[in-house]
Amino acid sequence: VQLQASGGGLVQAGDSLRLSCAVSGRTFSSYAVGWFRQGPGKERELVSSMSRSGGYIYYRDSVKGRFTISRDYAKNTLYLQLNSLKPEDTAVYYCAAAIGNIVSADGSNVRSWGQGTQVTVSS
Repeated sequence: VQLQASGGGLVQAGDSLRLSCAVSGRTFSSYAVGWFRQGPGKERELVSSMSRSGGYIYYRDSVKGRFTISRDYAKNTLYLQLNSLKPEDTAVYYCAAAIGNIVSADGSNVRSWGQGTQVTVSS
């Protein structure tokens, strides 16, 4: 499976962005999917994920109420809507497709990674 992320950019605090991740290869619904990020000098962290069926959704506490994950099975595309962005959201964002029903927080069951898209939020 191949993933292609897009949608990052340079925005001001309070602005919004929508990240997209086009998935090709094996059936999109076969994978749990998610978004990780890695900020400057920080460890990679799981931001949000969705189970294969879409019935389970996870958000890390710092983004709850601001970010929304969604997937379009018809278009084989994963999205992450980022609202009310903060400077601490600055990071490279990676989409991921994982084996199993959910994405592990440490990324250990991720089968494929997108190439990363930079999100920079200025204050």
